[in-house]
Amino acid sequence: MNKIALTSLLAVFTASSAMAANVIDGNPLYLPKAGHFYSVSALASHSGDEDLKAWTIGEEFGYGVTDKFAIALSTDINDERSFDQWSWGELKLDAKYRVLDMGAWKADLVGAYAVSPVWANHTPFMKAGTIAEGTGTEYTWTAGVRGGYVASSWTLAGHAMFNYWNTESFNWSEKAGERGVHTLALGIDGQYVFCPRWSMLAGVEYTGVLDSQYRDNPDPAAKVKNAGLWTAELGLNYNIDATKFVGAFINADMNHRGGTNADEWKVENGFGFGAKFGIDF
Repeated sequence: MNKIALTSLLAVFTASSAMAANVIDGNPLYLPKAGHFYSVSALASHSGDEDLKAWTIGEEFGYGVTDKFAIALSTDINDERSFDQWSWGELKLDAKYRVLDMGAWKADLVGAYAVSPVWANHTPFMKAGTIAEGTGTEYTWTAGVRGGYVASSWTLAGHAMFNYWNTESFNWSEKAGERGVHTLALGIDGQYVFCPRWSMLAGVEYTGVLDSQYRDNPDPAAKVKNAGLWTAELGLNYNIDATKFVGAFINADMNHRGGTNADEWKVENGFGFGAKFGIDF
């Protein structure tokens, strides 16, 4: 699921006490209008195991090329347990095109390319490591669709995203030790508007690994029949005015990826939490 989604169906009071639609309040089907920029900044961390507790600062900055087409660049940095070991994490470029805009029904085609990490362990674009070792920089291509129904006080949306990642941008090899990983992410996101100022958001996503090497791995600790990850998130947003909001969120994961929990599902210790600020201008 998109960990920093945007926008709007809410309404906020204007100076004349009339109601005006808020354009960026966290709605899962947000798309900026032509000529409009938007920014969503987030600060997040985790309450669980030590290796999850890094503080992360994230930014998504986008532009509406037309009323139907938008592009965005997003990135994050984190402190790697201490600010002496900070890393530049993901750098992602994505595009959305609205193929259906029929009243309350909306649908978008989505494409993205991401690099992660850009800089870690004092090394840019890490070359060391392989997919099997889980180290090195990963390059991910994404293609998918999102869509749903936007009512006056609620929105329900779904998405399906196909991802391919490898340790090189254009490595399509199927040889052992070189092949990439194919995943499919399926999710549902919703928003409920309590009043002109407040809205609640909730979402759940399952990302499954489509490759057979996880099922056939000779290492018992890495042999996983249905490798995947469930992620759930809950958020509360407050509209400052018609173009700005602040929000808080929590999330939790349940994984099925082998390792110490072998071929069993395991809920991660603790939970993620954070705050965000969004603006459309």
